[in-house]
Amino acid sequence: MTRPRGVVVVTGSELVRGERTDRNGPFLAGELLRLGIEPARIEIVGDDPGELEAALREGLGADLCAVSGGLGPTHDDRTVELLARATGRELVVDAALEAEIEAISRGVAERLRRPYADFAEGVRKQATLPASALVVGIAGTAPALVLDSGRTVFVVLPGPPSELQRLWPEALETEPVRSVLARAREPERRVLRFYGASESAVALALAEAGGEADGLAATVCARDFEIHVDLVFEPEAAGEAERLSAGLRQRVGSYLFAQDERPVEELVLAACREGGLSLAAAESCTGGLVAARLTSVPGSSDVFCGGVVAYADGVKRAELGVAEELLERHGAVSPEVAASMAAGARARLEADVAVAVTGIAGPGGGTPDKPVGLVYLHAEGPAGGVAQELNLPGDRAAVRGRATAAALHLVRTLLAQS
Repeated sequence: MTRPRGVVVVTGSELVRGERTDRNGPFLAGELLRLGIEPARIEIVGDDPGELEAALREGLGADLCAVSGGLGPTHDDRTVELLARATGRELVVDAALEAEIEAISRGVAERLRRPYADFAEGVRKQATLPASALVVGIAGTAPALVLDSGRTVFVVLPGPPSELQRLWPEALETEPVRSVLARAREPERRVLRFYGASESAVALALAEAGGEADGLAATVCARDFEIHVDLVFEPEAAGEAERLSAGLRQRVGSYLFAQDERPVEELVLAACREGGLSLAAAESCTGGLVAARLTSVPGSSDVFCGGVVAYADGVKRAELGVAEELLERHGAVSPEVAASMAAGARARLEADVAVAVTGIAGPGGGTPDKPVGLVYLHAEGPAGGVAQELNLPGDRAAVRGRATAAALHLVRTLLAQS
């Protein structure tokens, strides 16, 4: 695939130390791909000046380099200074930008009852830019910039993800970025999502179906406890993409549940909506994660009634009507209790469909008969129910996350059978 190359440089020592998760790199890489620019790499660097300057110099080999972070007023915000050095540009004060940042900073100083002199040095620093840089907007007091170095167009954006995403469209409208986009060719993309098959099984099916071809790139990725196959292809390779898709459907089609990127919770809500069904959840080990995923979808209130987090046995009895005899005979982590929890959620919340989760998330609480990772699921609707037993690997977070995804997929399976 021949298209302009892009590089993403994300700065911040807190990212390197693992104190925060990088959200800007994946967003920018996805945007580059969407626009027809091939993302070559994402590089995360700390605040060390040498490392950041080296990353910016490496960015000179790309057609477009998107940079996030390091635009604040403090001494360790050095992105602009090092970009000027990497591109051989003089640093100059932008008078109009300085006046704009000063007005904002004077308001802050007044609210904090501090003298403006405390802010003046930082204002001058943030208004000092590489010669010929274009200011595309401000977030707080941090300016977003576009700089055409002659070899590479740099887009420099603030680090907070919400600010970066707000200013990114402004950068796309500048003449230097538009000149790169004029050479770009947006690829076509197709995604096939599988649940219940291993990553290796899907990868083998992909290879047996013929694999990649000229103008067609295929990736297999485990994502949200599902297996996604992403096909990115040039228009002239559409036939090859269909050939590969058909081969996958033939070999692992029983695990294929979607050919778009809507999350499973959105698919479940859509299926309930289509069938005129309401939905509820009863959760023990997942602690409300199923309900959280369902309610993360805008408009879910027309389908989702609510959920009961029945962590203690007493809550299972009082709120879901689980019989004491059932708990004593089978234990809270059992298929019988999962079924009773689902029935209780349907009855108490007056829902058409309910899903229940009970299990041992760990790290403690396991026994030889019921080890950590043992989870029972039950989904029940007007026409009957479906159940599933899982033995999940991983730590507490992984067990809870996998159980949540499995519960949503179990509801999807139940609705598909209706």
